[in-house]
Amino acid sequence: MRQYLDYLQDILDHGTRHADRTGTGTIRVFGRQLRFDLREGFPLLTTKRVWMRGVTEELLWFLRGETNIQSLVQAGVSIWTDWPLKRYREETGDEISQEAFEERIAEDDAFAERWGDLGPVYGTQWRDFEGPERRVDQIERLIEGLRERPHSRRHVVSAWHPAQVEDTALPPCHYAFQCFVEGEPGDGRLSLMWQQRSCDSFLGLPFNIASYALLTHMLAQQVGLVPEELIFSGGDCHIYSDHLPQVEELLSRTPKPDLPTLRIDRDEPPDDLDDYKYEDFVIENYDPHPSISAPISV
Repeated sequence: MRQYLDYLQDILDHGTRHADRTGTGTIRVFGRQLRFDLREGFPLLTTKRVWMRGVTEELLWFLRGETNIQSLVQAGVSIWTDWPLKRYREETGDEISQEAFEERIAEDDAFAERWGDLGPVYGTQWRDFEGPERRVDQIERLIEGLRERPHSRRHVVSAWHPAQVEDTALPPCHYAFQCFVEGEPGDGRLSLMWQQRSCDSFLGLPFNIASYALLTHMLAQQVGLVPEELIFSGGDCHIYSDHLPQVEELLSRTPKPDLPTLRIDRDEPPDDLDDYKYEDFVIENYDPHPSISAPISV
């Protein structure tokens, strides 16, 4: 994962300071790419701990087509809470704590329905994309295409719906991904590249790398392929101004020599990606440096 550290240093060395939508301010560059060979191990950052439980639960939430934070909160995952909490406080004037808000979301279905929904974010676009004449389950179509037409150039999933972007709590940051199959049946290898318009490089990117690596492994198991390469293609790649001390601490650490590995702990793949459970995934030999906390900008 040395290349991730080099990427952060590149932003510090060549980025420019800008005000941003959140009011925090960033140092940013435009147009960067990172490549990870999944045959060498699972690309979890070792210079700080990445919370794999959160990565997995969020990805499964996407794949179930969900857009309400209730099931995430019930699973102990708070990574999407800030946006509905902000809306609730602004619209009601109630300065409720995050803990109290999440407790109501988890236990009160009517409250969760009113205040926990994020609009048509990833789950909707991946599993129920609304066109002018029909709706499309893009994940189902992707798996079908990988099985039946593995060398097609149309293995694309888009989370960016121009007509619905303004209806979301947060427009998709990682807005599309494409799959690529090399080799023939029985010896095929699967690679995935995702596109990201906006990249919180300290908090978000390590999470995104792990998420799309996990997705690549899941897709590969579904269609009988071997994971090969994961590629990140970023647009506005930035470090938030209030993350600079954390980035400096991260850069002072030495990456561990070996990456962990992922084992999918089930005899056969499920019928659908949304049938996987958190317990199906085992990360082995992960020995990172301690976590580094940082505020999120909303």
